[in-house]
Amino acid sequence: MQDSFDITTIIFLALAVFVIWRLRSVLGTRTGNERPPMMRRAEPQAPAAANDSNVVRLDRAPEGPAPELGQRDPDRWKGVAEPGTPLAASLDAIAAAENGFDARGFREGAKSAYEMIVTAFAGGDRRALKELLSKDVYDGFVAAIGEREKRGEKVETTFVSIDKAELVDAQLRGRSAQITVRFLSKLITATRDRTGAVVDGAPDKVVDVTDVWTFARDAGSRDPNWKLVATEAGH
Repeated sequence: MQDSFDITTIIFLALAVFVIWRLRSVLGTRTGNERPPMMRRAEPQAPAAANDSNVVRLDRAPEGPAPELGQRDPDRWKGVAEPGTPLAASLDAIAAAENGFDARGFREGAKSAYEMIVTAFAGGDRRALKELLSKDVYDGFVAAIGEREKRGEKVETTFVSIDKAELVDAQLRGRSAQITVRFLSKLITATRDRTGAVVDGAPDKVVDVTDVWTFARDAGSRDPNWKLVATEAGH
């Protein structure tokens, strides 16, 4: 029985390490009802030099050669943006500047990044956050973590589900690509004080959360990193 338990534990640990490696430190769990600090939308910042050990690739290149501009698939953004909308036009502009850009792959990656960032913030993991956030957003998150630590508070968070991740805006400013995603999720969150008493949230209650986050990177850059450049509460 003990051997079986040890083998099972090792297998799950190995799977966890593999998932983290595949996502390249993308993000995590959430705090009690405490939310990551809200930031106004920021101008995209040029990413730092590429670091393959901390890559947050939110898009995946589709298989096969990209179609010529005159042969665009009318359903290329199906399920992501309606044809003829400003969002579709902006995605076209980003795709033209970023060979192999895949909006659906980006959306799936953004969901992973959202969960990982929230978890890193809840756990006070400054190192993970630094690789995923722009400087301004990072500074805001770290300040909030510091205040929480001064109060002696700890956060317990469990992601129940991410019910929806919707691209609501996209822009290409020069070479800076910027995409905004609205996340609808369900979480179980609780914040405890020094004595272990719950001061926010509830350890047995599922809550609905809406967040609107903006990610950016330098289109066409050899650096594949997308970073969170702005957050705000959704409706």
